[in-house]
Amino acid sequence: MQETDLHYPPDACPFCGIASAYPFPSSQGLWSKKEEALGDAVPEEDECGVERTSPSSFLVMRSRDVIAFLDILPMTGGHLLVATRNHKVKVADMDADESREIGFWLPLLARTVAKVTGVTDYNIVQNNGARAAQVVPHVHFHIIPRPATMPEIKSRSWTMFGRGQRDDLDDEEGARIAGEMRRVLRGELEKVGKSMVKL
Repeated sequence: MQETDLHYPPDACPFCGIASAYPFPSSQGLWSKKEEALGDAVPEEDECGVERTSPSSFLVMRSRDVIAFLDILPMTGGHLLVATRNHKVKVADMDADESREIGFWLPLLARTVAKVTGVTDYNIVQNNGARAAQVVPHVHFHIIPRPATMPEIKSRSWTMFGRGQRDDLDDEEGARIAGEMRRVLRGELEKVGKSMVKL
């Protein structure tokens, strides 16, 4: 690990704080009893209070190895982060279970983001290290909807992979979007469950 990757220790990591605030209710991994683990991954509304973390977090899913939540400084509406539950700095640090789970969830969450935002074009971006524009040194993938019109630029450049123009996510709007994403993701998981029964 390079010195530039040590922005702060893991115990101060905001993504670790979110993962800790939203534990996975089952000890089963996604690959042991998949149907049960899938059902537990999307929390109910009463489990998703924004006050569990500071700053507020807007959880969409949590499994044994992966969490997904809205970016609180979104580039566009519906900007979602998909992160490892355990503190890993770069993709190369991930273990096999984390890698498989990220690969399983990304397509489901991309479809969820597209359905909720109504935007079918999106970027999936993942940065490794400070020089590659990784701001939080914890593995995470961005799913960024790309609407037909870009946000208005006010004397700042909008950049794809770096800091660019970003506004704070309003708590009420964040809770609404995350709730809608959880609802849509449950539907996506039902389809996965039905296809598993056919196997």
